[in-house]
Amino acid sequence: METVVSGIRPTGSLHLGNYFGALQNFVKMQNEHQCYFFIADYHSLTTHPTPHDLHGNVKQILVNYLAAGLDPEKCTLYLQSDVPEVVELYLFLNMNAYIGELERCTSFKDKIRAQPENINAGLLTYPTLMAADILLHRATKVPVGKDQEQHLEMTRTFGNRFNRLYNVDYFKEPQAFNFGENLTKIPGLNGSGKMGKSEGEGNAIFLADKPEDIRKKVMKAVTDGGPTVPNQEKPEAIQNLFQLMNVVSTPETVAFFNEKYNTCAIRYGDMKKQLAEDMINFTTPFREKIEDMLKNDEYLSKVVHQGKEKARESASKTIREVREIIGFKSF
Repeated sequence: METVVSGIRPTGSLHLGNYFGALQNFVKMQNEHQCYFFIADYHSLTTHPTPHDLHGNVKQILVNYLAAGLDPEKCTLYLQSDVPEVVELYLFLNMNAYIGELERCTSFKDKIRAQPENINAGLLTYPTLMAADILLHRATKVPVGKDQEQHLEMTRTFGNRFNRLYNVDYFKEPQAFNFGENLTKIPGLNGSGKMGKSEGEGNAIFLADKPEDIRKKVMKAVTDGGPTVPNQEKPEAIQNLFQLMNVVSTPETVAFFNEKYNTCAIRYGDMKKQLAEDMINFTTPFREKIEDMLKNDEYLSKVVHQGKEKARESASKTIREVREIIGFKSF
């Protein structure tokens, strides 16, 4: 059984792109591996050092992930800030991380261009904090996107450097958990690109969206003037609508609108109305669970406390052994 670690940014509600992306695979992984999923509230301070409502964001993302299928009885779901051992290992790794290699990190260069008014030490040492999250549980697999592959390589570098400096074989080399074809890419409603918040709220359908909000967003989705010849190739914006329909509608519905398109008889207004209703049917169970759990502070407190205890059991063992390897001993 692999030990899997993955961080979750406290960014509020999840959208369909999140759900059909990594999250569905997280739900499968918790049944097959020892999984540690944490809400990365420390990480969020590197770009938002004075958050307006950090606790509210953490609560929202916690509830969304629970509603979407993460089971605290099957995985360890915890808050990064609930595990002080993260910070201690972060400190130890920073002692053996070199300024040059941190400055060459692609994500650091991207961030300082994006936020030149806030080039903080946390941005520079982001890779060592990420490494601490992973190495703390001695993970063997880490689900990462393309933008995180360099960080995972640096995690291996820091772990191997620790082993070499102290002449031990302690930290394992975590490898990327590649979902491959199992990762469904969900397009947005703006006619191009993937679904995401960075493209604006109207580009994404969130699991917590109310029916009237979904209808408004879908009806504003980008389309064109319609096909002019039979079996005409679909432009990107129309392909996107059909892709969205593929994941929330029945095959018969998709086939019906495909036939209408291919015979130049499609009415995009009708297609959008159907897509909106199918999205509402798909998201309603999630929205209802989210609304119920947001009112149940007792349950959320139990989940967070349980996750903290399970995470610290693993983390404290690692820190105790790391301190012994380095040479910290009690008098």
